[in-house]
Amino acid sequence: MDLARAHGLSTQAVRNYEAAGILPAAERGPQGYRSYTARHARALDAFLALVPGHGHAAAAAILQAVHRGATADALRLVDEGHARLLDDRRTLTSVEAALRDLDPVPPERGDVFVGPLAHRLGVRPATLRKWERAGLVRPRRDPRTGYRVFGAADVRDARLVAQLRRGGHLLERIAPVLDRVRSAGGVEPLAATLTDWHARLTARGRAMLRGAAALDAYLEG
Repeated sequence: MDLARAHGLSTQAVRNYEAAGILPAAERGPQGYRSYTARHARALDAFLALVPGHGHAAAAAILQAVHRGATADALRLVDEGHARLLDDRRTLTSVEAALRDLDPVPPERGDVFVGPLAHRLGVRPATLRKWERAGLVRPRRDPRTGYRVFGAADVRDARLVAQLRRGGHLLERIAPVLDRVRSAGGVEPLAATLTDWHARLTARGRAMLRGAAALDAYLEG
């Protein structure tokens, strides 16, 4: 069987997959050539189907576990992938709920110290320090005085935390929201990405289903 051509891969790629344990070991003919069978094709089908949902490294680990006879380990890795997807869905739900509770955050200019910012937000300075310890705000330190200095992005984050806390959101659920705000470059850019975020999670979930079906077909033999 020309396994490489059938799957649109190079011969070297197939050999690498075999060497890595992603494919079962192939028997060799009298001339030393590898002989690939329908079993190898099903293994490669399973691996290639798992990659879009789980990623290359996890898909490889799943097939490697199967080929060393550790099917339970392989299924645990599949479960862990689904658990990560569920966690990502929960993060998205938290972000959407948080954004619904947010008022527009005006742009900030200049730097501000902890006391004036706490007064502006209606919280105690100790509360801002607690948020800092939780990683929710990240002020820099003035090199001369050691005082905390909040730049524009830090003030934005502090305003968001204050609003979300008033809305009843727990600190541990606020952290992923802020991570997304920072990576998106602000609240408005983040809100614009939610539809795409939903689509990517849906695509990943369906890819996992296809990968599971291909893996099950391989395990059935």
